[in-house]
Amino acid sequence: MAGGAREVRRRAYHVRPAAIIKRMPNAEGAMAALWGAWWLSWFAAAWWRDRAAAAPPWYEQIGYRICAGLGVVLLFGAFRLNARSEGVLWQTPPAVAWALVAVAGAGFAFTWWARLHLGRLWSTNVGRKAEHHVVDTGPYGIVRHPIYTGITLASIAVAALRGTAAAWLGAAVMTLGWYVKARLEERFLREQLGADAYGAYARRVPMLVPFLR
Repeated sequence: MAGGAREVRRRAYHVRPAAIIKRMPNAEGAMAALWGAWWLSWFAAAWWRDRAAAAPPWYEQIGYRICAGLGVVLLFGAFRLNARSEGVLWQTPPAVAWALVAVAGAGFAFTWWARLHLGRLWSTNVGRKAEHHVVDTGPYGIVRHPIYTGITLASIAVAALRGTAAAWLGAAVMTLGWYVKARLEERFLREQLGADAYGAYARRVPMLVPFLR
């Protein structure tokens, strides 16, 4: 009996670490949770903004919305039937995967820095507020569209973590959407705020990538 009890304890001792590891969240799940938390917090703060005084026609904003939505679907594998269907390029080591989760977190932190810095001038859609003016301080002194830059960094981190052709295509499509939106926003603000005021800012600060003019 004593020997049997010792054998049970020995097996339990060896199984316990594996069981603990199995219960730990994987990096891909943590990445999805991070995106979900950012998404919910982002739109929960939508009340903290002024109403737009002017906006471009709604049909001009369809293109970037389609790109953003399709990008999310491809990025997170909503069409996934099996791993092969997405075109696996590599298997990301766990340590690298968790580092990529941290990179995505840094991207989201950059978006929130920009959101808080912009305050009530922020908007989900392209538009001009009644008291709108060129903001060129804080993150807006690093790039003209820090929110899009942060989301793009987070989407690239997802694609690198998942290591599939579909995920990289999703990151590319999403980035295209933010670029299209940024171009629309800049054209609209040049018209609304004056080509000289916004043009001087655009000549001084990069659009999406820091230090890349």
